[in-house]
Amino acid sequence: MKDLRLNLLLALGLLALIAAGLWLGETRLSAAQVAQAVADPASGPGEVLWRIRAPRTVAAAVVGAALGLAGAVMQGLLRNPLADPGVLGVSGGAGLGAALAISLGLAGSAGAVEGAALTAAVATGLLLTALAARFREPETLILFGVALSAFAGALTSLVFNFSPSPVTLAEVFSWLLGSVANRDWNDIGRELIPMAVGAGLCAYAARGLVMLTLGEETAALSGLPMARLRGAAVAGASLLTGAAVAMSGIVGFVGLAAPHLVRAGSGADPGRVLVPSALAGAGLLVAADLAARLIPTDLELKLGVVTALFGAPLFALIAWRAARSWRG
Repeated sequence: MKDLRLNLLLALGLLALIAAGLWLGETRLSAAQVAQAVADPASGPGEVLWRIRAPRTVAAAVVGAALGLAGAVMQGLLRNPLADPGVLGVSGGAGLGAALAISLGLAGSAGAVEGAALTAAVATGLLLTALAARFREPETLILFGVALSAFAGALTSLVFNFSPSPVTLAEVFSWLLGSVANRDWNDIGRELIPMAVGAGLCAYAARGLVMLTLGEETAALSGLPMARLRGAAVAGASLLTGAAVAMSGIVGFVGLAAPHLVRAGSGADPGRVLVPSALAGAGLLVAADLAARLIPTDLELKLGVVTALFGAPLFALIAWRAARSWRG
């Protein structure tokens, strides 16, 4: 009942934010214009509502839900409150794939950059899944993830160095900063399939996350196929993160913040945090995209910049609390 109440509250909050995302923007739609857009989608307000704001808002919600769910799974698997999808190196791998595609002149081909980002993310995820099956210790997986992320970052810097023109360099840099502007329904539909597979793998792995809270030895004696469940968790989080990065570029801190915001209401069971984390992640990113649109600047703020501005202080607060608990 407590979980149902929390999920209901989060869903209602998300719907309110989505409504604000459809209504507000550079030009606020009046009630009459919203009614005209609903009655006649081909009208001027209809074009703004259904071709610009609705896909952008839905894209933000979908990406946020994927990152929130991936963050909850990774924190449960690694038993580390500071873990988020970026720690695995999947975001860095996806960014490298996109940077390569743009530098090779594929930005003009529909879906090429997104496809390259997702392919690189899946390759990184497969490598991590193999490592998770080989090594049980969460610290080992974290270290491999940090190493992969650093290596992908170095290769992305190399792409910057060999960029063929300043225009290409600006395109790569803009993509890496993250945004859901100019996304359409085809972009969303293309990433929903890997996200659905990733969410299914995470749901399957939830039983293993619960057992891991009792310790590795107890989990191993539980009779559950822990190696398979651990691999499903890594593969699911990698797919969710890769598809999210393919749609929006690199957006940090949502996977870190969403589980923390809901954990007090859902209890210590990592399996029960998954759904509320997805809802909270969706709400956070819709709110961040709305802020990016409404903050008065000459150039619209990038989504990754907004989430970093609010997420970095939260990360510091979580680290401070964790340090206090370690000292205690």
